[in-house]
Amino acid sequence: MSEKPTNSSYPVTDFRNLTSPIVDVRSPSEFCQGHCPGAINIPLFSDIERETIGKSYKKESRIKAIFNGLKATLPKTKELLEKILQTTTKKEVANKSLRIYCWRGGMRSSAFAWLARTIGIETYLLKGGYKNYRKWVSDQFDADLPIRLIGGKTGTRKTDLLNYINKENIYVIDLEGIANHRGSSFGSLGMEEQPSTQQFENILAESLYNFHKSNAIEIWLEAESSNLGKCRIPYTLYTKMKKAPVLEIIKTKNERVQNLVNIYSQNSQTELRNAVIRINKRLGPQRTNEALTAIEKKEWSKACEAMLDYYDKCYEYELKKTNNVNSINLSGLSLKSSVDKISNEKLNPL
Repeated sequence: MSEKPTNSSYPVTDFRNLTSPIVDVRSPSEFCQGHCPGAINIPLFSDIERETIGKSYKKESRIKAIFNGLKATLPKTKELLEKILQTTTKKEVANKSLRIYCWRGGMRSSAFAWLARTIGIETYLLKGGYKNYRKWVSDQFDADLPIRLIGGKTGTRKTDLLNYINKENIYVIDLEGIANHRGSSFGSLGMEEQPSTQQFENILAESLYNFHKSNAIEIWLEAESSNLGKCRIPYTLYTKMKKAPVLEIIKTKNERVQNLVNIYSQNSQTELRNAVIRINKRLGPQRTNEALTAIEKKEWSKACEAMLDYYDKCYEYELKKTNNVNSINLSGLSLKSSVDKISNEKLNPL
């Protein structure tokens, strides 16, 4: 079968603007650590094979590594071709082409592209590979960003409010949604498995890039600590967040307790107990015992109230470090009415 000529490697931005499926040909562990959002993993080597080939390259020679690579790959040729065909014949795929990358845009992606082209698939390689993509990710956090934070005590429905906003001049990024974590000891309850910190950064960078392509003039984020579970907000972005103006949401304590009950009461008592125990030193023995007893009796409101004092003090301590604050009372208002009231509020400039 005739082979189509190779295409040149594409810079990150041009590569991202193409519409073909993205294939990451690195090993499963490399892919798991982080990858281009939306990419599928069709590894050329297993983790063990990659390690063996890497050692032969360092300790023997490049030629020896190539021979070892061929030895590992040739028996998989039929399987790889089947996966390529499966990927390019899906209903949502408009053309027979693939975007392909490896770590540095070297031999693995070139070899995979050659194989795809033997069956008539057009290929586009990422210049500099995933390593170069990670540099692009870092650049997104270094850019000037017009950030405004939504703050407020625990239970004020800040995330719900952000996700309800639908205005052309406001671009919302849900950090907790990307991290699959609400930021507290209870943050992982009822959430899907968290991405790695590296993958969290990748998804976040894509969101920031999309902001620049939108008509929005501000980015709204929830005020967070630097860590959301195991995901860490990039330092350069977090520094910008600490300097950003804050819109503080105020709700009555009864509303906040009810909101927390609605979120967490559906989790198991064991999960809730474990979350309390994780912060028992910060809660102190009295509040810890009150919370644990309330959970045992399924008295959800009492359990929340036992811990709110601690979380409120943490919030008030952090708020004192911020000078640029607008406070707005949204007690008793629906999400729609809350957004309407915020829209009419004269907010401090960025």
